[in-house]
Amino acid sequence: MTMTAIDVLRSRRIVDDQALSHAREEAESSGESLLNVLVRQRAVTRKEAVAATVAAAGLDFIEVLDVTVDPEVASLLTGDQARRYNALPVRLEGNTLLIITDPANASEFQIREDLQAITRHPLRIACSLKEEVAQRINQVYRSDTELGQLVEDVLEDENVVDIEAPVASASDAPLVKYVNILLSQAISDGASDIHVEPHEDYIRVRYRIDGVLKEMQPAPKELQSALISRLKIMSDMDIAERRIPQDGRLSVRTEGKTVDLRVACLPTVWGEKIVMRILDNSAAAMALSQLGFSDYNLSAWRSAYEKPYGMVIVSGPTGSGKSTTLYATLNAIARPEVNIVTVEDPVEYRIPGINQVQMNTKAGLTFASALRSILRGDPDVILIGEIRDGETAKIAIESALTGHLVLTTLHTNDAPGVVTRLTEMGVEPFLVTSALECATGQRLARRLCMHCRKAVQPTVSELAAVGFEYPEGIEATFFEAEGCTRCAFTGFRGRIGLHEVMLMSDEIARLATERASTDAIREAAIAQGMRTLRQDGWSKVAQGMTSINEVLRVVAS
Repeated sequence: MTMTAIDVLRSRRIVDDQALSHAREEAESSGESLLNVLVRQRAVTRKEAVAATVAAAGLDFIEVLDVTVDPEVASLLTGDQARRYNALPVRLEGNTLLIITDPANASEFQIREDLQAITRHPLRIACSLKEEVAQRINQVYRSDTELGQLVEDVLEDENVVDIEAPVASASDAPLVKYVNILLSQAISDGASDIHVEPHEDYIRVRYRIDGVLKEMQPAPKELQSALISRLKIMSDMDIAERRIPQDGRLSVRTEGKTVDLRVACLPTVWGEKIVMRILDNSAAAMALSQLGFSDYNLSAWRSAYEKPYGMVIVSGPTGSGKSTTLYATLNAIARPEVNIVTVEDPVEYRIPGINQVQMNTKAGLTFASALRSILRGDPDVILIGEIRDGETAKIAIESALTGHLVLTTLHTNDAPGVVTRLTEMGVEPFLVTSALECATGQRLARRLCMHCRKAVQPTVSELAAVGFEYPEGIEATFFEAEGCTRCAFTGFRGRIGLHEVMLMSDEIARLATERASTDAIREAAIAQGMRTLRQDGWSKVAQGMTSINEVLRVVAS
């Protein structure tokens, strides 16, 4: 008797009779397959459904992201061939080649014949999820090899190297392919920035992944002129101007989605350096609950931004997620009856329904001049990308004191430093304390990969040496990074926010008026309940989200 996918699910006790009964009723009324209904009702996961379907067809289902791939066996297919067939050679079992592909390809006779002819081995076909096969292929057939070959092709193409203008207009030109792979690999790896840095003898290429720069395969010096020109053309910069910094923007389409990149060009002694910030538009749609706020910190932050007027500030260094926090806050307060205007330099994420103003200093449109005009446009909420000078700070505070909610960022080391920094900019302390409702300090720590993190138990002396404090109400479980295919063997995947939220109080206002030090303000804030960045980090360590070393890396004592 032939088993069906439903039989497999029942035999594996993944789905029970009651769930099947409910699903059958809906399937009969809707005409949808029983398996699809089970997935939609979340009685089974999509992976479980695919695995059951594969088992019913007499094939093995293998978790492709966890499998170890023999590099010599992988070389039986080129990267292009592996992607075309969505098939990954894994290992030889005797003379039989194990290949993992998706269920649709596994059932195609012609694809099996093609793969057997190319690899010259009899095949054993196993299956995994289509998107996971594609992800693993990109990990195995890293762009390093392909980039290396393309560099050789570019150097052999004299026209490409010698001509600085749109060096390869044809879509299949080697340089175009090189740049496309450079960008697509960074996006696939989850990089936030791409650095292309000329040096004396070579061009260094680095990706910033989860806040840490990772060096990629360098490019030869001979490619510099063509590569920089290509990137400047794509970003709509002036390729004839090499003496001053330039900014640009470009959009690329990869893996079925459009990604925007903000590009900066900076002249250095060895040539022009290009830094591309990859703008993931999904960040603009994030909710505050996704940013790692603890319940206490989120409640304090919410109490500030839900007020009809006043100023709330997110502080931290460059790349600490300040803009993402502000956008998430905007998402929480955006309603049709609220007029929201933002003043940014640059506008990183475009949000429907919100009026966003892009700075243009050359044309005289600065933060200060834009704010004066915005205040005449009946705003309810104003987002200022960054307070950079005393004039902007004064106008922002005046806006907060005249019935507007002002959201902004400031570069300081922590939340208490916001008060001191504003007074240093020339704002009177009594105005700061009257306008400021809340200051939040923020850092981003790498999140441990949940698939490979390793449980550890530090000794009491080790915990004391780093000043670890056990958070109240949490039973601490410690983990450290290990590394697997899912996290590119870094041990980390994604990032999580560390926060300290300081609400304005009478005591802090008194200290600010007296121009007390940041340390005195910090002590008062802690006394009224503020949890420091380090304490918030220890809480996330205790919950197994990150490691002790990672908190020590991003937060000073």
